[in-house]
Amino acid sequence: MNLNLTCAIARSTHLLGDKWSLLILRDMLLHKKSRFKEFIESKEKIATNILTNRIKNLIDADLITLLDVNSTKKSRRYIVTDKGMLTLPIIMELYMFSISDIAESDLNEQQLHIKQQILSNRELFESTKRIDYLAFKKGLLSDVSEMQLA
Repeated sequence: MNLNLTCAIARSTHLLGDKWSLLILRDMLLHKKSRFKEFIESKEKIATNILTNRIKNLIDADLITLLDVNSTKKSRRYIVTDKGMLTLPIIMELYMFSISDIAESDLNEQQLHIKQQILSNRELFESTKRIDYLAFKKGLLSDVSEMQLA
């Protein structure tokens, strides 16, 4: 992606400034989603055409990549790149910015649990999520390698 933006904030908001891109990255990093169908099932209900466009943009920005280029449309999986991993602290900051404005009665059990974990030890939560995602990614890459050898 060739952007002629010399301001780092302008460049970052160009790459990450729409809510869908950040929510896809959130789903990948925090919830280990990797398939188109899994993104569609998210509670925010992204339209398929928008999801297709955002996935393409995230790939073009080198934030995610297609796991197996030989996969069928139905079996495609996406993984976060090293550059995409750098968005985890951004996602965490956005969470911290807004969580106190959301009534706990509006949160489901999983969201309440996540809130409790983050507020009790954010660094541990973020570190654990990073380690968990990298292990998940390693498993996916291993599965693809095994399938290619078979």
